[in-house]
Amino acid sequence: MPELPEVETVVRTLRTLVLGKTIERVSVTLPRIVRRPDDVEAFKAQLAGQTIREIKRRAKFIQFFLDKDVLVSHLRMEGRYGLYQAEDPVEKHTHVIFHFTDGTELRYRDVRQFGTMDLFPIGMETSEGPLAKLGVEPLEDSFTPDVLGRLLKGRTTKIKPLLLNQECIVGLGNIYVDESLFRAGIHPELPAGSLTAKQVAKLHESIVTTLKEAVAQGGSSIKSYVNGQGEMGMFQQSLLVYGRKGQPCTRCGTEIVRFVVGGRGTHICPACQKVGKPIRRGGKRA
Repeated sequence: MPELPEVETVVRTLRTLVLGKTIERVSVTLPRIVRRPDDVEAFKAQLAGQTIREIKRRAKFIQFFLDKDVLVSHLRMEGRYGLYQAEDPVEKHTHVIFHFTDGTELRYRDVRQFGTMDLFPIGMETSEGPLAKLGVEPLEDSFTPDVLGRLLKGRTTKIKPLLLNQECIVGLGNIYVDESLFRAGIHPELPAGSLTAKQVAKLHESIVTTLKEAVAQGGSSIKSYVNGQGEMGMFQQSLLVYGRKGQPCTRCGTEIVRFVVGGRGTHICPACQKVGKPIRRGGKRA
């Protein structure tokens, strides 16, 4: 599933492709992708005549801001957007087409058919549905070491599952959690509340640095991810632990191992990320 860097890359690409374009009509061949409104014909009618004014990312969601509404889109496993000319052949598994007045088309293709689209009046997009209970954005200035520390304080949950919890910190998925924990030298099974202030600061730095580097390189092309122009991200060439089972650690040479934490495949260097005894302060977890 595309994570924050991949979705951010798609958003930036879409801005260059479709900002200012006006929707003439919409075609939908797989109605279940549209969740709100529950009437697909109403969905199509609402979008007709509206212009795309801005495109933003919130967590792993794409937000298309129109004249009156916000279209909230989640790519899930393999959803892709691409801009085409109206006369271009339509690829198999293309389920939604936004026909623009200038003769171009924004097409949504999804082989796995897990993607979703929700349409809200502007200002109502965070009141309910997929954006209502999301946590802090790790690339915004409001995400500080102190904020991260408060999120972790008192938590007995293992640090990796907590970082994957979108109600705490958004946009982090399996790849970037593994990479961030390795850079911070933190074992994924440590209780979140046991981290010292120094470890919290290092983890904060690692999360921000990892994500910024990934965004700069267009994300990671794990499996079939591409951006809105069909281009692959290159950050997978910089991965330090994820997907490197059996290979030597780039820091110490120890063999990278893979095991399961919270139901997710997890990669670590057992020498750089040792399990330590949880540290308590004043009888409470730090």
